[in-house]
Amino acid sequence: MDDENTVFIGSKETMNYVQAVMMQFNDTDEICIKARGRAISKAVDVAEITRQRFVEDAEITDITTDTEELDRDEGGTVNVSSIEITLSK
Repeated sequence: MDDENTVFIGSKETMNYVQAVMMQFNDTDEICIKARGRAISKAVDVAEITRQRFVEDAEITDITTDTEELDRDEGGTVNVSSIEITLSK
């Protein structure tokens, strides 16, 4: 899926990401929500709030989990979990 149909979850308020997903649904029928590390639970919240309150015909069509290896500033690497949730209407 291309990046223009993707919402990356970070440190903003959950409802900001819900709004971003809803705006993307105006342009396309499939959205990917991506998050890493501590933001994973917020990504799940965004998907569920969007599905249950705003876009009730949206369904979760795919969930992919992974572990990414990131370089640390101090040297070495660290493993970080990631998730991709695909919503479709």
